Formats: sequence, C-alpha cells, structure tokens
Amino acid sequence: MQEPMFNPYLALAIGVASVSASAILVKFSTAPSAVIAFYRLLFSVCLTIPFLSSRNIHELLKLGKKDFCFSILAGVFLAFHFILWFESLDYTSVASSTVLVTLQPLFAFVGAFLFFKDRVSIRTILSGIIAIGGSIVIGWGDLQISGLALWGDVLALIACALVTGYLLFGQSVRKRISSVTYTFVVYTVSTVTLLLYVILTGESLAPYPAADWIYFVLLAVFPNLLGHSLFNWSLKWLSTTTISMAILMEPIGASILAYLLLGEKIVWTQGLGGFVIIAGLIMYLKNENKMRAANDAVSGQNKNDI
Repeated sequence: MQEPMFNPYLALAIGVASVSASAILVKFSTAPSAVIAFYRLLFSVCLTIPFLSSRNIHELLKLGKKDFCFSILAGVFLAFHFILWFESLDYTSVASSTVLVTLQPLFAFVGAFLFFKDRVSIRTILSGIIAIGGSIVIGWGDLQISGLALWGDVLALIACALVTGYLLFGQSVRKRISSVTYTFVVYTVSTVTLLLYVILTGESLAPYPAADWIYFVLLAVFPNLLGHSLFNWSLKWLSTTTISMAILMEPIGASILAYLLLGEKIVWTQGLGGFVIIAGLIMYLKNENKMRAANDAVSGQNKNDI
C-alpha cells in the first residue's frame, strides 16, 4: 500500500477538531439557522468545484434516474438536517445538541434493519438501549432547566434521523460514482433546497455583519473541507471503526470549546447522559466490527471451498 503523505492519525485528529468547531461557529453567528446552513453549503460547493475533473463531469452526465433521485433525496435530507441541528443550538446547549446528534450510528442501524433487513444481534439491541437511556438522562436534565432546552434536544434528535436518511440514500449511489462527484451533486441539491426554504420563509439572505460572513466561510472550510474530507481521506489507511470511534470525540471537543469560548457549563445530567451514550455507541461499533470480521472470514472460507 502507498505510504500516506502525512500521519493519518494526525489527519483524524485535525478532522475531529474541525468538526467540533461547527456548533461554536453556529452559536457565534447572528443569522437565522437556514441562512447559516445555506451559506455553509454554498461555500462548500464553491470549494468543491476546483476538484472537479473531466471524469466527474462524465459521471454527472451518465448519472442514472435512480441514482439521480437518491442524490436529490440525500441532498434534501442533508439540508433539513442542518436547519434543525442549527435551530436546536438556539434552545439547548452545545453539549446536549452535539452528543444527541452522534446517535447517528444507532439511527442507521434502525434504518438498515427496517429497509435492508440487516441482521440484529442481542449486543446491538443492548447497546441501543444503553445509548437511548443516555439520551433520556440528557432530556430529563434539560427539562429541569426549561421546556425550550428539551425542545432543542428533540430538534437535535430529528436532525440526527435526517442525517441518517442522507447517509442511507447516499450509500447506494456512492458505490457507482466517485466521492467528489457525489459530494458536488448532494451539496448542490442541499444549497438549492436551502435557498428555496429561505425564500419561502421570508428570511433575508443579506445584509449581515462582516463577522457572520467569516463564520459562513469557516463553516465550509473547517467542518466540511478539513473535517469530513479528512475522514474520507483517512479511510484509505484507517478502519471505519477507528474513524467512527474518533468522531465520538466531537461532543467532547465541542463541549470544551463551548466552555472556553461561550462560557457554557456542563450540568451533571449532560455529563452522565453523554457518557452513557458514548459508552453505548462504543459497544455498538465494536460489535459491528466483530460481526463484519466474522462475515469476512466466512466469505473467505467460502471462496477457498470453491
């Protein structure tokens, strides 16, 4: 295997730090949630264009009807994920919102079970129950703070479900087209969706303070370009499980930044609930890795028998 240009673990650390800044940048901005999401995706599309090659253009022109429809659905789901997640940050804390959004692997498990009839193990169900228990602790604690904080938690959970839908629709398309092509299509669809939403809701696209425009660009550069792009790059040298485990550090990084930059304190229910959720997700991811290894071993044995 080709040697990486730089340490993939360092790239992973930079990626986690970059995505951890997402909620903070949203909090700093004075613009409405949908407007923030629109400019984040618009600038992300602009950053993607220089990476498009003739091969990507060819893939776009050859995109089948099913892949085109799935890409549109993925883009719409991603757009509303951003709207609801950013909106949740207006009501609840960075700690609560980010830790609830990390429940995405469990939502993916439910979606894969319902739509793709994937197998379910007892350990998978148990890890899901543990993680859900953690979210209940967070919700109960936020309810003691205010009903609005609990509403923010609900929005974060819906946002988590939406990003899972985005991933489930996209996983099929990604098998047939490159990452750059898929990213460009989905981000473009999301941008158009968000633009229509902003127009229909009567929110203004301008003017905003100069600082807000800086935050819009930083959201595109850090969480998208230096965050998710580095995760995708690291996949060549690191396992999916390693990357998934590292992403679980996002709520911790975001909470530390929120404490340092926003003065947000973590109450004991958020700390306990977050710990339980992450413990449940670690258990889930380890079990998934074990099941995948077992399936690969069986597949290898079957090939040898043939």
